[in-house]
Amino acid sequence: MNTFEIKTKVKFGQGSLAYLETLRKNRVFIVTDPFMVKSGMINKITEYLSPNQYEVFSEIVPDPPMELVVKGVEAVTSYKPEVIIALGGGSAIDAAKAIMDFSRKLGELKEMQFIAIPTTSGTGSEVTSFSVITDEIKHIKYPLVSDEFLPDVAILEPELVKSVPSSIVADTGMDVLTHAIEAYVSTAATDFSDALAEKAVELVFEYLLRSYRSSEDIEAKEKMHNASCLAGLAFNLASLGINHAIAHNIGGKLHIPHGRTNAILLPYVIEFNSEIEGFNPNKYSIAAKKYAQLAKLVGIEGSTTRMLVKNFIHAITKLQHEMKMPIRLQECKVSLEDINKLKQEIAKGALEDACIVTNPRTATAGDILEIIYKVS
Repeated sequence: MNTFEIKTKVKFGQGSLAYLETLRKNRVFIVTDPFMVKSGMINKITEYLSPNQYEVFSEIVPDPPMELVVKGVEAVTSYKPEVIIALGGGSAIDAAKAIMDFSRKLGELKEMQFIAIPTTSGTGSEVTSFSVITDEIKHIKYPLVSDEFLPDVAILEPELVKSVPSSIVADTGMDVLTHAIEAYVSTAATDFSDALAEKAVELVFEYLLRSYRSSEDIEAKEKMHNASCLAGLAFNLASLGINHAIAHNIGGKLHIPHGRTNAILLPYVIEFNSEIEGFNPNKYSIAAKKYAQLAKLVGIEGSTTRMLVKNFIHAITKLQHEMKMPIRLQECKVSLEDINKLKQEIAKGALEDACIVTNPRTATAGDILEIIYKVS
């Protein structure tokens, strides 16, 4: 028996921040990063709150470590808020989830409302039960999973992503695409998760390049914000696959931005999962057929399933080139020597990553090492 349920209430579109007016009588704790304070972006949130009724914890860094979560828990249990707001990208929201959950348990603050406000269109963390926390000693990213991490409310305000640099738009946009594609071919996929993933893929192909090219294209910003959320809902239902399993470990070891790593891996992961051998196989895997279905959905043509998958991969790499994205790890300021030194650990970590469980094709360490070799 499967279940389809969306716990998080989603407020979306221009003007959706007005929802925060309902919090004027509440004590609010805001989890964010230093840039949100320095840039004044946080004022777009605090203007809806009562003065002296909120506290800001702005120490979030990329790949938040457990030590930072502990510090946040101490601040929350001391302040005893009625509402926690996570403001920022995936790192801020992931950290806030862990801070919120541990604070509820350790500080017995059970009634806190949790609101997530993403400022990038990528992780979909505002609607997922996932939180990725880094072990700085072992250099490993741990994906934590709990329904307790699910925000009560997500606010998708497109105005908040207008100032995101084009390189970040590219990275986070490809993260959205990877989420949707992996959820679609996951062994845990259902009709419900497929519907969400299909729409996310469709929106990415139509609006990502527009969003990359213009910071003022508010329609494209809004559509990519929606796509990110839809992809998050999809993979929260169906989980992910080998792309994220490898990316988590490359990110932890080589410190390459997550979305960029996903983008580099994606064409080779699709190739691996498709299992297309020979010129025109008589039998195609379920994954190959689903990739082909996505290709047709976004207007890609091909006379066979094999050609549809090949052309789908080509369309993805073309999108990467048009956004001037790196296509090799060495283009991300890491050396081949470092990659070779860490590749065995990366492969081992990927095999132990929870995301690999629902990958459509069983992978060995050798398979992962071959993918790493191709993207090096």
